[in-house]
Amino acid sequence: MRWTIKPKPEQKDIDFLANALGVDALVAQLLLQRGISTFEEAKQFFRPRLSDLHDPFLMKDMDVAVRRIEDAIAKGENILVFGDYDVDGTTAVALVSSYLLSYYPNVATYIPDRYDEGYGVSYKGIDFAEDNGFSLIIALDCGVKAVDKVAYAKEKGIDFIICDHHRPGNTLPNAVAVLDPKREDCTYPYDELCGCGVGFKLIQALGSHRGETIADFTEYLDLVATAIGADIVPITGENRILAFYGLQVINQRPRIGFKAIIDQINKTELTITDVVFIIAPRINAAGRMKHGQHAVNLLTETNMDQAVKFASEIEKFNSDRRGLDQEITQEALVQIQENEEEEGFTSVVYKDSWHKGVIGIVASRLTETYYRPTLVFTKSGDKLAASARSVKGFDVYNALERCSDYIEQFGGHKYAAGLTLLEEQYHNFKHQFEKVVKESIDPQLLQPEITVDSTIELKDITPKLMRIIRQFAPFGPGNMTPVFMAENLQDTGYAKGVGANAAHLKVSVVQQDSHKIDGIGFNMGDKLPMVIGRKTFNAVFSLDENEWQGNVNLQLKLRDIK
Repeated sequence: MRWTIKPKPEQKDIDFLANALGVDALVAQLLLQRGISTFEEAKQFFRPRLSDLHDPFLMKDMDVAVRRIEDAIAKGENILVFGDYDVDGTTAVALVSSYLLSYYPNVATYIPDRYDEGYGVSYKGIDFAEDNGFSLIIALDCGVKAVDKVAYAKEKGIDFIICDHHRPGNTLPNAVAVLDPKREDCTYPYDELCGCGVGFKLIQALGSHRGETIADFTEYLDLVATAIGADIVPITGENRILAFYGLQVINQRPRIGFKAIIDQINKTELTITDVVFIIAPRINAAGRMKHGQHAVNLLTETNMDQAVKFASEIEKFNSDRRGLDQEITQEALVQIQENEEEEGFTSVVYKDSWHKGVIGIVASRLTETYYRPTLVFTKSGDKLAASARSVKGFDVYNALERCSDYIEQFGGHKYAAGLTLLEEQYHNFKHQFEKVVKESIDPQLLQPEITVDSTIELKDITPKLMRIIRQFAPFGPGNMTPVFMAENLQDTGYAKGVGANAAHLKVSVVQQDSHKIDGIGFNMGDKLPMVIGRKTFNAVFSLDENEWQGNVNLQLKLRDIK
């Protein structure tokens, strides 16, 4: 692990903010590192307000999109709400369709089959729309690159409204409206919305013409918060507001579908991390193992008995998914070793029988073992399909652009992408991708990095500090859980390995004459020899609370020790 300590802000700025807020210097430093430098900015950070959400009509084409939907409703047209099969897509479809159905009946949903149709807008979906009399398709979390498919729909007299958040290509589709804050000609103040977030802005705009206020839309924010967490977009600005209030909905008045999932787990209050690791995988499992429409059905269900049935089905999908991804990950690791590719700059693996629904998860698992840009391929029809994952600081999307001569189609983000290519191009692509990454990556990026907010003395770790840090939540990209470094620690003699096979490290540490504080390092059991015998060591950690037999105590959640 590479430890990188963030630059400390200017002392005068720390002093100014600490004085303005009445907080200590460490809290002021943490806020400044998150771009918060004034009392008003701190107020917005700690007390997000729905009234601070931006006017949806600031988004390019929003006025056109709203007019077209209102015109469709006035004329009694059939509207098809189309979305990707992942969490962002299915939550967006559930959100927009349920809102429209609350006042207009001629609305249906369509999620493409991951295996038959692949990612994004599909010709089969457009044919379905034509066969069933739909004249308007609202595409969510996809479509910004679907130039040929939108043209195909236009020939059939079907209009498109695209709500996407992915990077556009050089040419935009000839749709009625393209809502995407990443458009170069879009001046919307916040460009990090997820697909469901763009869908939310659309219904917010529609509602404003119907006399509705933001308070009328809070019931949909559980969907938006789930998509924000699952799609790993920054939890800053507008996303922070949406996630903050969305978590309140999840914890206080969740929709029936979420309640059916939450009731199966032993958690009284869910954080954004719980949403990412408990709710999102179950929603994703529907599209991975069966069909994304199962997730939409659960998220829009209003009968509890039926929702419990749907949730039980999805739980089975998720269980099957877990078994598959473990099996395929092991096969991929063996393939890397057999090909003697452990020392390369990339991991690129392929087997025609691997389940397409879990290759993204497998790519993520491989980056945990070999920390480098990774692609996992499988057979998909007459082509190969892949999921790409990157490492912190390296733009895999740009790297794929430089390999485009060998790629049929690709799209995605800086850290995650998907692509298809012809089987005969696999080895050419693999060679070119390795070459591109080798030439362009900073070798430091191939070593996992822990970013440290600040050094800290154990004596400064107090319940008051913990209470303030809790108010920094929800945590995520752009506002990660604060990480600290403490030097010259010693275990008090209680260090031991705990858990199955002593996989985890349990310590109780002091620093000179400080009070004692416990710590837990998950999957750090192999570090036990570094701390026993009162050896001095440094540690990086976040702060956590451990509840045991009704008592709550502060503890260090260890990330690494040296």
